[in-house]
Amino acid sequence: MTRQELVATVARRLHLPRARAAEVVDLVFGNDGIIASELRRGGRVQISGFGSFETRRRAARKGRNPATNEEMTLAPAVVPAFRPGKGLKDVVARRR
Repeated sequence: MTRQELVATVARRLHLPRARAAEVVDLVFGNDGIIASELRRGGRVQISGFGSFETRRRAARKGRNPATNEEMTLAPAVVPAFRPGKGLKDVVARRR
């Protein structure tokens, strides 16, 4: 599902104009949205039955440049992560 498809679905289900639905989607998922803002502060967003968004620290490690096969050191990083909740896992497992 693309962002535009998500906006269309939110608009249809909440009986909102598409522009207002886009604002709602951006409020939650946008770069300055609720989830991104909380992760930027080092926090965690937990949605019961769905899952949790959190940050994880990735240590420095060795890597290779695929074009030259030259070894290089990749810097440590903080990356976003999603851990699905039991409810989401159950729904996905029943569909397959």
